[in-house]
Amino acid sequence: MTTNIPRQTIRVLSSRARSSLRPSSLSSSQRAFSVSASCAGEKNHEYVDKPRWSYTPPGMKAPFSLRQIDSKRQPYQVNEDPAVLDRFYISLLGPGGDKKLSEEIKWLAVTHKSFDQGRRGFNDRLALLGKRIVQLQASLNLVQNPENYKTNVPPLSRADKGKVFNHPALEGLENLTLDNRGWFTHKINLAKIAEKYELLKVLRWAPVKPDDLEGSGLNVVLTHTLYAIVGAIALERGGVEANEFARQRILAPQGLGSA
Repeated sequence: MTTNIPRQTIRVLSSRARSSLRPSSLSSSQRAFSVSASCAGEKNHEYVDKPRWSYTPPGMKAPFSLRQIDSKRQPYQVNEDPAVLDRFYISLLGPGGDKKLSEEIKWLAVTHKSFDQGRRGFNDRLALLGKRIVQLQASLNLVQNPENYKTNVPPLSRADKGKVFNHPALEGLENLTLDNRGWFTHKINLAKIAEKYELLKVLRWAPVKPDDLEGSGLNVVLTHTLYAIVGAIALERGGVEANEFARQRILAPQGLGSA
């Protein structure tokens, strides 16, 4: 059984439905939310010309911070001056070091996920890439030395096929252990390298205890950020420069390889 509804009745119902959605019919809280949402959309154009690292996206901001409610933790100040960051990269990468990476990547590499609750991006992926590069170079340096690169491996004769093959180039394999490589990539040793380059001056993070940075995991964060810089170099400058940086600026100061 079908029911035919007059067109006039449909128009009346439709007009009533539209009127119920007008701002005047909304509650005070609903109107406030709709107004604040529209204002947020209108203010977005203010951030069009600003770099991503310099502000928190308006859509990610809460009306108030939960940390400000009965919190005794002192705020931790981080660097926001591009000139300070440029001086760091020049001291780390040499003359012109401030031009070797793009502006966004320079800031992203030194930004930990604890800073601004990760709302401006963070360096986890860069650190993962950089960590693999440093570990690889540490393994290669433990196994090889400059003389081994020039050694030609002689062909095996029929009489020697049943014997264990020994060669000077393989003597370094005994050095390739997790303990040996782990020593040169340990967070304490890499944190010392990072402190030598004054990475803490440009590091952007939010320590749990601003009055106790070491107790807040400073060594882990410094090591993580140093890896991220290696990853940033690999991303924008290529693997050759990233490998060279890992050898010369991270491993060589620890006595692994030649400076």
